[in-house]
Amino acid sequence: MDNLDYRPELDPNHEQAAGWRAFSTVGLFLEEDGWFPQRIDDRPAFRMQYHGSNVDIRCIVQIKLEAEQLVMYAYAPTKAPEESRHVAAEYLTRANYGLHIGNFELDFSDGEVRFKSGIDFEDEILTFNWVRNTIYPAVHLMNRYFPGLMMVIYGAKTPAEAIEAVEK
Repeated sequence: MDNLDYRPELDPNHEQAAGWRAFSTVGLFLEEDGWFPQRIDDRPAFRMQYHGSNVDIRCIVQIKLEAEQLVMYAYAPTKAPEESRHVAAEYLTRANYGLHIGNFELDFSDGEVRFKSGIDFEDEILTFNWVRNTIYPAVHLMNRYFPGLMMVIYGAKTPAEAIEAVEK
């Protein structure tokens, strides 16, 4: 916990003071909630793991200091192979339709799949509740939709069939 050092001493009038206070709040929430966060270099970001019922998920949560935004990324442990990226993209687009919080993203250059959720807390004090409500949807939705992604990537189901299987 001492090695996280995410509580920088900033002048309250510093232009990024609110962002650093929010980063401290995120770190404290993660510690208290049992996430075992690891600080990423000197950036206002943490990495951690989530062990879901379907998949283990690598996560990054960060504060965009100047914008005063909290962003959470939950990464699929498997990249979509180049030959499967178009069906993976269709599956993820179908999964995104109707989601209220966050969205799936696919990097066509390397096949990385992640779920992103975020919140803008500009001119507000970031609370544990807001952190929780940003982090948990990302991991829960990645955990829910990951089996369908695997079905599509490895040809077991079409994107429409995989969505039907996951959402029923």
